[in-house]
Amino acid sequence: LRGLKSHVVFLLTGMILFTTGCEDDDHDDHHDEGHTDADGFILEDEGGNEVYREFEGAMTGSVTLAVGDTLELSVHFLDHEGNEIEHSEEEEEGEEHEDGLEVSGNDASVAIVEVEGHEEEEDHDEEHHGSALHVIGVSAGSTSFTLQLMHDGHADYTSTNNVPVTVN
Repeated sequence: LRGLKSHVVFLLTGMILFTTGCEDDDHDDHHDEGHTDADGFILEDEGGNEVYREFEGAMTGSVTLAVGDTLELSVHFLDHEGNEIEHSEEEEEGEEHEDGLEVSGNDASVAIVEVEGHEEEEDHDEEHHGSALHVIGVSAGSTSFTLQLMHDGHADYTSTNNVPVTVN
């Protein structure tokens, strides 16, 4: 029995190491695929003007609009050097992932902040590929929101600051 125990322990240990090694290798192969390693983002208006920027925790600007106005903002994520992260067409067409933008935390009685839907995206030949927000001024006041870039049920990026919104 003692001889059998040592062989069983050796066999089980080998199987655990082999299985763990394979899982780690498989995990590493898919870690970077489709994930966005962002360190910030820019919100631009329809004219291409920078309205708000967050990079490595530092922020500049704010979203300002009048009651009744709708502001469309494109979202551009930034890499660790502050450059815009480009999205390749091949990745977007070839992969089926649940991803996109999510916003939370805003006071809808002041401003409604919503993510532009994919249906609208297909009607326009725009570069942001669904990375756009609509901000609708409801009543005078201030609010803010958190922005997240979602990928397969988890956030690849979450804004470190709340994006300030002022409605005049």
